[in-house]
Amino acid sequence: MKKKLLLTGSVASVVLAGFSAYASSADHAQVSDKVISEQRHVLAESTDGVGFGPQSPRDIDTLHGTNHRAFETAPAYHEMNLCNIHFHENAEHKGGEFTTYAGNGDGHGYGTGFKYDGDLTEAELAAYDHHVGETDHGDLVPGDTIEVHYVHTTAKIEPGATLGACLSKAINNPQLRVETQVYVLVNDDAAHDFTDLTHHEVVDGLHQATNIPTDTGTPVQYAGSTTGPGYNVTGSPFQVTWSVRPQVTKVSISSVDTWLQGNTFDEDHAHGVRNLVVNPELLSEAH
Repeated sequence: MKKKLLLTGSVASVVLAGFSAYASSADHAQVSDKVISEQRHVLAESTDGVGFGPQSPRDIDTLHGTNHRAFETAPAYHEMNLCNIHFHENAEHKGGEFTTYAGNGDGHGYGTGFKYDGDLTEAELAAYDHHVGETDHGDLVPGDTIEVHYVHTTAKIEPGATLGACLSKAINNPQLRVETQVYVLVNDDAAHDFTDLTHHEVVDGLHQATNIPTDTGTPVQYAGSTTGPGYNVTGSPFQVTWSVRPQVTKVSISSVDTWLQGNTFDEDHAHGVRNLVVNPELLSEAH
């Protein structure tokens, strides 16, 4: 989203209803460190002793965790069905080539997360000619970082919108896997084409995203959960095997624009991000 969205500001309390004041304007103020600290405290309190499994997102450069709630690692993604593709503005995970903190954001997951650490040319950062994925929270511009989630399921499904597409009447508790790639948007049509990167077809009877990058480093795999800012103060009950690639790839903003204008998954904007989970009691051992 536009840099103008990242203004400074603070709030005096963590009362969740109070956050709504920040959600009504495109010029979101950034909440104070105290708000994020209180959200993490409420998350710790609400999950203490309840039995939640390990949570996501996490720092993939830090592999330690003490949550040993066991669940079976999902099969490799090419042995599962692709059920959904969506993305978040700024990386939800931290690590690899995306460790630059975007700021605390608005307390609802917008204006926060992690950005690509590398440099881009003036040409790559040139203004794009119209708004991409515009919402009340802003839009996407060259230089923005996105984290794409290629969600897979062991259920027999057709790819579609939301996590609901990953479940079926026959199997409501399938194994889930998210293949994760972080991209940086550039105004360069010679960069990767997002419509190619999200292309999917049936291969050997399974829905597959056939162009997930394979040259962006060895993925960090760990046991975690679903994400999104709705879980900032409560645990996610979903068990997910994550595979997060540490390197960033450049993608053409015009191709992202094209994809958002029509895709199988009814996606038309970037989603907000969940606070980075830092409590070891909510993290698994990664590898």
